[in-house]
Amino acid sequence: MAKVIDSKIPAGPVPEKWKEYKAHQRLVNPKNKLKLDVIVVGTGLAGASAAASLGEMGFNVINLCIQDSPRRAHSIAAQGGINAAKCYQNDGDSVYRLFYDTVKGGDYRAREANVYRLAEVSNNIIDQCVAQGVPFAREYGGMLANRSFGGAQVSRTFYAKGQTGQQLLLGAYSSLSCQVQAGKVKLYTRYEMEDVVIVDGRARGIIAKNLVTGKLERF
Repeated sequence: MAKVIDSKIPAGPVPEKWKEYKAHQRLVNPKNKLKLDVIVVGTGLAGASAAASLGEMGFNVINLCIQDSPRRAHSIAAQGGINAAKCYQNDGDSVYRLFYDTVKGGDYRAREANVYRLAEVSNNIIDQCVAQGVPFAREYGGMLANRSFGGAQVSRTFYAKGQTGQQLLLGAYSSLSCQVQAGKVKLYTRYEMEDVVIVDGRARGIIAKNLVTGKLERF
């Protein structure tokens, strides 16, 4: 029998799927966050930002890195820029247009609900990167600069010369380092995830290999 992969995408219209799902999620009391451990695998842009943000929220985070430093993550290869629907150019950009261009640019193979959610939070992502110290290019008046990049219909790409990915990674790494210093994130370098521990149908941990000693360890 073929295994069916469940993407866990909520039901409903595409623009409302994740908004409705988020609105009805159970909240975690601030005091209870201190009792919860979260495992984040990877220290690229997504992993480092997630680990740092979860640490700031009060969770105890275990972060695994396959390299000897998070700064060596492959995210530095994303140098063209990062898109967001801020519509600084007043050229009619919107969350829907960013969603449409992204789905079309992916040859209609992307999960539409996830792409729409990405378009929704794109503006907040830029704000978070600026707060982390990412030196985006700016106009003479101080506003963040945009350019048209790839298959976009409008100018919505924020960039840092030709090293956007590297600067984004350095910003995420700085935030992660702050949480490591604060004791909210435990960073394990040179570890590779081997398997997920499933208990009662839910992920409860991982098995990872220490690439220095070669031993398998449980988290």
